[in-house]
Order: sequence, then C-alpha cells, then structure tokens
Amino acid sequence: MADHPDRVDRWYQDEVLTVTGEVDSTPLPTNPLINWMIKSAWASASISDLVAAFATELMRTGIPLLRLSLHIRTLHPLLGATGLIWRRGHAEVLQNHVGHEVFKSDRFLKSPVMPIYEGAGGVRRRLFAQDQPFDFPVLEEIYCDGGTDYVAMPFLFSDGQINAITLSSDQPEGFSTRDLGYVNEVLPLFGRLVEVFASHYKSETLLETYLGRQAGREVLTGLIKRGDGRDIHAVIWFCDLRGSTALADAVSRTEFQHILNDFFDCMAGAVISHGGEVLSFIGDAALAIFPIDDPVVDSNQDGGNACVRALQAASDAAAKIRQRNSEAATRGGRSIDFGIGLHIGDVTYGNIGTDSRLEFTVIGAAVNEAARIEGLCKATDEAVLVSAEFVRQHPGVYRPLGFHRMTGVAREVEVFAPAGPQDVSQQVA
Repeated sequence: MADHPDRVDRWYQDEVLTVTGEVDSTPLPTNPLINWMIKSAWASASISDLVAAFATELMRTGIPLLRLSLHIRTLHPLLGATGLIWRRGHAEVLQNHVGHEVFKSDRFLKSPVMPIYEGAGGVRRRLFAQDQPFDFPVLEEIYCDGGTDYVAMPFLFSDGQINAITLSSDQPEGFSTRDLGYVNEVLPLFGRLVEVFASHYKSETLLETYLGRQAGREVLTGLIKRGDGRDIHAVIWFCDLRGSTALADAVSRTEFQHILNDFFDCMAGAVISHGGEVLSFIGDAALAIFPIDDPVVDSNQDGGNACVRALQAASDAAAKIRQRNSEAATRGGRSIDFGIGLHIGDVTYGNIGTDSRLEFTVIGAAVNEAARIEGLCKATDEAVLVSAEFVRQHPGVYRPLGFHRMTGVAREVEVFAPAGPQDVSQQVA
C-alpha cells in the first residue's frame, strides 16, 4: 500500500509502531489499465509487442513515460537474462539476451535490478531532487537523457521467480502516487502475460538444447507421440572420439568430461555452424544429419549442397581439433583424435522409445551403415570416410579405399577418403 499511504492506519519502523491514523475510506479511482490488460493485452503477438503496447497504454493513461524496461531471468545453457527496453520516440523495442556472466559483472552488481532480484520491494530515485544520490550508474544515463524520476519494481512469475520492471519519466515532478499505484496494481496480471512468452521461449530453448533446433520445432508443432515422424532423405554424419576407452582409464572423470566437451564442441559445433542437425550424443559419439530436399527441415537444399556442407563441417571440425590440441599441448594436456563417417540414405525422422520416455532421432539401415563406415576410419587410418552413395551424389576428388565387409551389413561397402582441397586428413596432420 506504499502507493496509497492514506489507506494505511499503522506505520512500522523496524517492527516498532511509529504512526497511527484514520484510514481514508473514499473509494479508489478505477484503474484504467485494468480494462486494457484484460481486453487487449493478451492479443500481443510477442513479448516485444506486449512491452510496446503496455508502454503506449501507460502514455495514453497519462503516465509520463520516457523509458520502460523489463529484466527477466532466463533458463538457458548460454543465456542468463533477457532485457527489453522501450524508449519514447523509438520505433522498436530493443531486446538483449545476455550470458550468465552478467550476474558477476560490475554493471549488474551496481544496478538497481540487483536489489530487486534479492527481494527489495522497489527502488525509486527522484533525479530532480537536490539531495538525491546517483548511487546507481544507470541513473546518470537516465538523467543525461532528460530523466527526472526512476522507479524499479519487482514482478513475479507463478513459480516465484522475481523479475524487474523499470520506469523513467522526464516530467518536472516525475511520477505521481496515482501513476505508480496504477502500475503496481496491474503488475501481477502483467507478469502472467510476460510469463506466457517467457515460458514459450523457455520451452523452445530447452527443446532446441536437448533435441536440436529442428527436432525441437517438430515436437513443439505436435510430433509428440511414439511413432510420430516421417521419412526423409539425408546426409548422415556419425563421429566418435578415438581411443576413448584408454583415455577414460588414464584420466579422472572430471578431466575426461572436459575432453568429451572439447570434442563435441569441435564436432557438433561444426555441424551446427554449417546447417546440420545434431540429433544425439551416444557416449563418445555423435549422430547428425544434413537433410536433402525436405521443405520442413531444410528448404531449397539439394543433395549436392548437403554434401558440400557436410564436408565443410568435417574440415571445420578438423581445424577446431587441431587448434584444441595445440592449446592443450601448451598446458601439458592430452591430444585427441577422431573419425567421421558420411553416408546418404533414406531414414525415418521421428520419435522412438517408450510411451513416457521418447527420443527424437533418425532410424534406418542408412544410420547403421554410417556408423559402420565411421568404424572403418581406424582400420584405414583416415579421419573422414564417405560412402559410394555420397560420392555419386557429390562427385569430386576422392581416394578409393576399396570394398569392405562391415558388421551387420549384408553387402560389401565401398568407401572413399576426400582428396584434393577437401582432404581432411591433410588438415589434421
């Protein structure tokens, strides 16, 4: 009730009663923001649209707004928070995603948002007051923009997560008690609307992180039951860490975990940067695809293009491994080696598993063959091997390595090593 002090009959300072008085029983004016929040706010198509619409409605209500910002903590492996900033006179809402390191940064530690996150009920600084301390660096920025009043308030998500909203005014007397009362009154509902967008973003993020970008989208659009999926044509990538068993025996689990993460950074990172989809990590191995002629997964990509991107990813991965090994050598660390098998075939792209525990991946004979082709890398002393089907789809310079019998494959399979400019083995050496 700090926004309506005339409605409080007792004030306490450090749990000691300091003031008593009569409560004003005059009905409070109807908050015009409530009607907008119920009837119109839900129609916003994005969180940026919601912020812009809210700021516009505050202005229409007569609240003298110069700037409005939201600060929302984010569940993401790389991102720690999302910030949205609306400025009067600017066409778009600025949206920033920042990493987890932001919470250790000097800018955050000296920000009024930090006390909000720690449970403060609010922060207000009247910038026009002679004795007002500029105890947060952002206040100087607001003041230089013409700001006269700055307020930061918490708003909650349903799970108790504390987020922050800040308001700045450039009117001579800043915000009135009525202004802040109106905003404070609708913050619980506003927080629920923001949470809808934040939850959707969280779902997309988690699905993309654990399933892959496209597989996550497939699940979000409704492919959620066992057996859901479709047949696609794709380049299949299978890679693994050479000598991992001996390596795991020779180092601590923590060090081996770091080595695995280094390996996947190089391999999966290269796949993702060249438009592939990493589907699963299997111990020290990874399975990925570069779809061909699939309007949903990879529009306007022909087979040759998918092969080019797969070879470019292999070359990029080799360069990353080489750089990683060089850096490890300077620290006295261990080098790592790898094998990559590339194949082309028809696969089923969808859900497998039990009714209550599913994995979105690809299955089919072509997947098994890609894994077996990668298994020949050690025997042939090659970093990358491709199948005859791959070569037919993408003619180039290859070194034929003959026909090989592979476990579980009825026919002998001919394999090739990329040569010429695409010779990855030369890049690894």
